[in-house]
Amino acid sequence: MREDRALGAPAESGRAAGPGMSGAGRVLVALYATFALAAGARAAVQLSTRFDDAPVAYLLSALAALVYVVATVGLVRGGPGGRRTALAAITVELVGVLVVGTLSLADPAAFPDETVWSAYGRGYYFVPLVLPVLGLLLLRGAAQKSPPPKSPPPKSP
Repeated sequence: MREDRALGAPAESGRAAGPGMSGAGRVLVALYATFALAAGARAAVQLSTRFDDAPVAYLLSALAALVYVVATVGLVRGGPGGRRTALAAITVELVGVLVVGTLSLADPAAFPDETVWSAYGRGYYFVPLVLPVLGLLLLRGAAQKSPPPKSPPPKSP
């Protein structure tokens, strides 16, 4: 038993808590998980039943689902690796929403059916546009709060 921690202090778990472990972080993780499920189910049904109608749109929905899964895992995992994973996924998500949203409005004929990111997520009440912004803000706050890495104890001669 370690004697160098205060009585009643929580034990160290061996890994840094993820940004998704705060109150707001838990809500964000729940939203990402919900969107992963919704986009994945939508894409699976569309790809299996109507692929020829709008293959690009349906494949983009599948990509969105994959991005949501990776972001969810990164947020839950925590630590530097989890934050980097979540940052990469959420950045791809934001770029995807902006590019697909713009293209779907500029050339509606290119998207005969909607994707999760069409019209900036209009079909999902614009949550796909707001979600990556909130995710990036959460990751920024978590990075500012995380303590610097501990240096190893000095080696005794």
